[in-house]
Amino acid sequence: MKYSIVALFDKESNSQMEFMQKKLCQRYKLYKNVPMLHITLEVIDEPDLEKLSKIMGDMLKPYKKFKVETSGVVSFDPSYKSVNLKIEDKGYIIRLARQFNDTLKLHGFKVKTNVENLDLHVALANSNYPIKEWSNNEYIAASDTTKKQGFKKMSKVERIEIWKHINNKKDMVIKSFQLRDY
Repeated sequence: MKYSIVALFDKESNSQMEFMQKKLCQRYKLYKNVPMLHITLEVIDEPDLEKLSKIMGDMLKPYKKFKVETSGVVSFDPSYKSVNLKIEDKGYIIRLARQFNDTLKLHGFKVKTNVENLDLHVALANSNYPIKEWSNNEYIAASDTTKKQGFKKMSKVERIEIWKHINNKKDMVIKSFQLRDY
C-alpha cells in the first residue's frame, strides 16, 4: 500500500483555499465531501510505519510553522483532470520535500527517484474519488475559469502528516506532527 507525507495548512489559510475549492466542486458536482487541502511532499510504497514515524519525528523537531507561496492556478494534462494551486519551489517547503526524499532513501524506503523537478501543488479538484465522471469540456472550462480567478497568497503550514491512500478521512491519517510556533 502507498502512503503519503503531506503538509497541512492552518485554519485561516485553509479556509481561503477551501472557498475556491468548494465553488469549483459544487459547480461541477464532483464530490459530496471535498478532499482535504494539502501539499504532497513524498509518496512511499510499503513503508515500515514505526521506523518512518521515528525518522520523521527526528527530522521535524527543529521545524517551526512556516509559510508557502501559492502563485496561481496550474492544470495538469487532461488525462489527469486536475485543477491545482501552484506552490512556489522555494524556502522550507522545497527543502523539506528534498530532505524527506534523501533521508528516506538512505534508510531504504521506496520513494521517488528523481526530485529535481518537484511539482508542489494543492489539488482543488481532480479525478480521484469523484461522485461523477468529469467530462473533458467541464474540466477545460473549470481550469480556464479558475486560472482567470487566480490565487496568489502566502499560506501557513502548521503540521506534517502521514496518510494512507484511502477514501476515508477518519482512517486516512496515520500520524500527525505538529510544527512548533514561531
